[in-house]
Amino acid sequence: MRNLYGLRWLFHVSAVIVVAEICACAVVGALPFGGDSWQEEVLLHDGRKLVVERSQSYGGGHEIGQPSPIKEHSIAFMLPESGKRITWTSEYDESLGGTNLKPLALHILKNTPYIVVTPNLMLSYNKWGRPNPPYVFFKYEDGGWKRIGIETFPPEFKNINLVISTLAHRKILNHQGFVSLEMVAKLNSSLTQVEYKTIHRAPLEHWKLRPESKGPTTPSPMMPAETTQGNQ
Repeated sequence: MRNLYGLRWLFHVSAVIVVAEICACAVVGALPFGGDSWQEEVLLHDGRKLVVERSQSYGGGHEIGQPSPIKEHSIAFMLPESGKRITWTSEYDESLGGTNLKPLALHILKNTPYIVVTPNLMLSYNKWGRPNPPYVFFKYEDGGWKRIGIETFPPEFKNINLVISTLAHRKILNHQGFVSLEMVAKLNSSLTQVEYKTIHRAPLEHWKLRPESKGPTTPSPMMPAETTQGNQ
């Protein structure tokens, strides 16, 4: 009888240990492929402040020993006038091994939101028509996001107002939970590229073709397209 009770006790303890190890492994394994979310304060062109919810998941192709890239990125917010909730999402593209676009700015004019993004690495840059300056513009209308040309992007919008390097600042964003205007400016201050300082309208010289360079070639003109990105 004692042996029977001893076996039952041993089985119970072993089961608990196994479950604990499985849970621990699941938590550790989920970190590189999990996701992060935080709130971020955005300064609009007219001086108003808007709090947006940002989130990103990880996965896709990457070199051994390197962190997983951003697989999907989304921004959700409430329109100030109507209170309508809007979401923009840059989804995973298997051909790129990661997300398509990197958010730079969110602006609102007459209760209509606009998103400014930049292609994520060279393959995405090629996919989106090699724009110069290196931006892709979206306008929310008819219940969805539609790409527009730079010539129809409102001239009132000038500032970059979102945290750009969200993968590099992942730990800070997670720790803060809420990112103030001052923190947005601080995190972006380390970026030296002029296209990340303000929204440019004219082509940038360093994005043009240089025969000796392995960088981006001269892009084709950026024209409005029927391309939609994200969802309500």
